[in-house]
Amino acid sequence: MRFGSWFVFLAAAVSLVLLATGHASAQKRHPPYYASIVPNQALMRTGPGRNYPAVWLYRRADLPIKVVEIYKDWRKVEDPDGTQGWMLRTLLSDRRTAVVTGDVTELRETPDFAGNVLWRAEPGVVGRISKCAGGWCWFDVHGKAGYVQETHLWGVDPGEQID
Repeated sequence: MRFGSWFVFLAAAVSLVLLATGHASAQKRHPPYYASIVPNQALMRTGPGRNYPAVWLYRRADLPIKVVEIYKDWRKVEDPDGTQGWMLRTLLSDRRTAVVTGDVTELRETPDFAGNVLWRAEPGVVGRISKCAGGWCWFDVHGKAGYVQETHLWGVDPGEQID
């Protein structure tokens, strides 16, 4: 019993160190960088604190956000429409997402215009992105996925490489 208690204590201590290390590495990111909103509802405020008034209530998990400034646990962010304000760090994730801009865009089987069109997405559709290279990104909208030209997405910079 004594060994079991010691083992549980050690496992908890190691978990806390790993958790703290994860947060520390996330703090080392330097703006600007992209993130996404975690909850289904998130407030954007006029300043970096709960005492500042809320200016927007976002009701869209996974919406891409560009972090442009950091102040303690707060992030000054910019949304796809260009609106800027402050959000608490815990409302944001490093998960890369993007939103379709412009016209209806095609999701293709391969990262080129010769690839078969698998799906089409309207402006405003949000999906997760990965494998960005050569001007194309793998764009996944709840399992319906394909390659999209990065110029049709907000949430990835021109020429950005994402593995």
